[in-house]
Amino acid sequence: MIPFILRRLVGLVVVLLVVFLLTFALAHAVPGGPFQSERVLPDVVKENFERRYRLDLPYHEQAYYMLRDYARGDLGQSMKMDVEINDVVAQGLPISAALGALALTFAFTVGLAAGILSAVRRGTRSDFLLMSTAALGIALPNFVVAGFAILLFVFMIPIFPAGGWGTLRQLILPGLCLGAPYAAYVARIARTGMLDVLGQDHIRTARAKGLSPWSVVMRHALPTAMLPVISFLGPAVAGVLTGSPVVEQIFAIPGMGWHFVQAAFNRDITMAMGLVMVYTVLLYTMNFLVDLSYGLLDPRVEYK
Repeated sequence: MIPFILRRLVGLVVVLLVVFLLTFALAHAVPGGPFQSERVLPDVVKENFERRYRLDLPYHEQAYYMLRDYARGDLGQSMKMDVEINDVVAQGLPISAALGALALTFAFTVGLAAGILSAVRRGTRSDFLLMSTAALGIALPNFVVAGFAILLFVFMIPIFPAGGWGTLRQLILPGLCLGAPYAAYVARIARTGMLDVLGQDHIRTARAKGLSPWSVVMRHALPTAMLPVISFLGPAVAGVLTGSPVVEQIFAIPGMGWHFVQAAFNRDITMAMGLVMVYTVLLYTMNFLVDLSYGLLDPRVEYK
């Protein structure tokens, strides 16, 4: 396992470098800049701003200084908000993490239960209803689900607030909207995995021993059927992280996603690049943890 971990750490460095170079190139290829506005700045003021953020240097020197700061753990300073990006991450990451944790908990709890029930009752009306709902959930993106949820649970049936942050009640609706499409995916994957496992020989042996259907499904079939579901955890985390900016913007949640959208609108290069690097580390770490979990669920898996 140690060589596997070392290889993944080296891979993290390579991925971060590639993502940095691509993001840096795209950020400087976009027309406009952080200091362009309706009010024309005096040339002296504009030159001072560019000198402060090293925009007056050649591109390769700008990239070098940014990489040096990133290696020290310093994400730099926002060009528009005049705050340290490390402080923005420290304040926004717990909010986005709470939203993402709630969304993933909902997705895997509801999706796994629906998938297991659909597989056990294959061909019945329950199976058809659950899989039809899952297909609808896959087809609708989370911002469409959020729009319908606001109309239903905020205006028609006022159960939840329209947005904001500070209480669990304000977090429930955006968390459900963010996790709904992934609950649908998990339901389909869990059903397929469970149907495959239920037809294997060790399940027939367990049934022949007279074990209860609950014991057969939960103790003998579920651990193996969980492998494809766990495999989906990495893409699900990626989807939740990349989808959270839209949901956070809709519900006015001041997480990392909200700051990322504002950075894109304001042409805030340092803020956008810093948050992209943080997102990259989070995604790589989650995929790494998913790979490690394979060996815990299936002893046949070797770390090569």
